[in-house]
Amino acid sequence: MENILSNKLFTTRRGTITLGIVAAALAAIVLLVYLNQYRNSVNSGGQAVSVLVAKSLIQKGTPGAVVGSTGLYQVGNIPRNEVKSGAFVDPKTLTGKVATADIYPGQQLTAADFVGANAQALTQRLSRDQRAVVIPLDSPAAVGGQITPGDRVDVWVAFNAQGAGGVSRPIVRLVMQNMYVLTAPPGGGNITIRATPTEAGEFIYASQNARIWLVLRPAVGSTTSKPPVISANDLLGLTPLRVGG
Repeated sequence: MENILSNKLFTTRRGTITLGIVAAALAAIVLLVYLNQYRNSVNSGGQAVSVLVAKSLIQKGTPGAVVGSTGLYQVGNIPRNEVKSGAFVDPKTLTGKVATADIYPGQQLTAADFVGANAQALTQRLSRDQRAVVIPLDSPAAVGGQITPGDRVDVWVAFNAQGAGGVSRPIVRLVMQNMYVLTAPPGGGNITIRATPTEAGEFIYASQNARIWLVLRPAVGSTTSKPPVISANDLLGLTPLRVGG
């Protein structure tokens, strides 16, 4: 009986139409499943991912900490299927690394662009507009050798200045405040200060033509003030000396 019904189904016109409809329905289902999977795949690949992208040229040798703290990068929303392997998503992860080659604007920052750096190297603690300058000091001028790396200091300079009457008189003057100490040997000696290029030049000039004294600032809560000029008049309670007049 089953064979008779089967043969009848294939030989009658209605049976042929029924089989065609079933086959078309199955094909439609398969097509819908495929399209749905394809759409999910496309949507997954096109989903935006936030990664670090160079905002301006990052030169070879630039410390990662500088890149992450000076605006050399920006966060870019990149399609997932275009994100490079090892792309950085957090600027903090750049600390302790250094760029191995020039990185151009718009380029993703990846692990392949950076290598581990010597954390003790001074270049790892300098941004593009900062310089390290060494000041030769004896123990008293370096607070008796009690200055340590990471301290903040004020810089006083002692020299002869021309007073209001054209007479040269010795003075001391506060020329810089809140300067950062990079290195400082115990007992005084060559102390390295982080400075701008102009400040570095002033340090060099003062070390050649005057005497420099460093004054240690508090670790927290210190304030800046109007740079004073101190002369013998101040010690004697006389009218303060007007320099350059």
